[in-house]
Amino acid sequence: MKPGILYLIPTVLADDTAAQVLPAQIAARVATLSYFLVENARTARRFIKSVAPTQVIEELRLAVIDKDSTPADISAALKQVQAGLDAGVLSEAGCPGIADPGAELARAAHQLGIRVVPLVGPSSLLLALMASGMNGQSFTFHGYLPIEKPKRIAALKNLERLALTQNQTQLFIETPYRNMQMLEDLVTQLQPSTRLCIAASLTAENEFVQTNTLAAWKGNLPDIHKQPAVFLIGR
Repeated sequence: MKPGILYLIPTVLADDTAAQVLPAQIAARVATLSYFLVENARTARRFIKSVAPTQVIEELRLAVIDKDSTPADISAALKQVQAGLDAGVLSEAGCPGIADPGAELARAAHQLGIRVVPLVGPSSLLLALMASGMNGQSFTFHGYLPIEKPKRIAALKNLERLALTQNQTQLFIETPYRNMQMLEDLVTQLQPSTRLCIAASLTAENEFVQTNTLAAWKGNLPDIHKQPAVFLIGR
């Protein structure tokens, strides 16, 4: 039997923005599927109902694939797709597979001969890079930096070295409630002439995106406590 298709379905970055940031293709595809592989079941149900209100949530099958899922969990989740059933992958926010457990689903799908189809939608990393004014031809995303302060500072200085010597934009994120500690480390530990872009609450009404030197940021840091943010450093 021919395998089904694994659709990678972007979700919103901010609440109540689907009509502004998602193409019609997303709602149309969600409305046709009965099986979803999701990072968070509650978030996924809310998203499905918001973009495809005709879906009967109780009749859908959702399998949770998160950062703690094992290869056996992923294999089990894809068995129905191997058997011919189309499925949708939903991230907690943004694009599946980008800093997201959906990458393991896509990897396994390729190995099993399942077609993987990415759909268009918002990515906080690309939106931040687009707006930063930094090098968009050479860049690296590092995910989360170490929590321990000495290791975090060492990591930041290494990213600054790469940004300055290779003209390569360095992107990273932080747990939202630690954003302000990250900003303090950036302005106190890196060179004043290094540029920093802060991109917070992207696509939301309170979206904030600004690039400046660390010297200019010092004493003028925005309050982005508990806001989802992307940080970029460059020259």
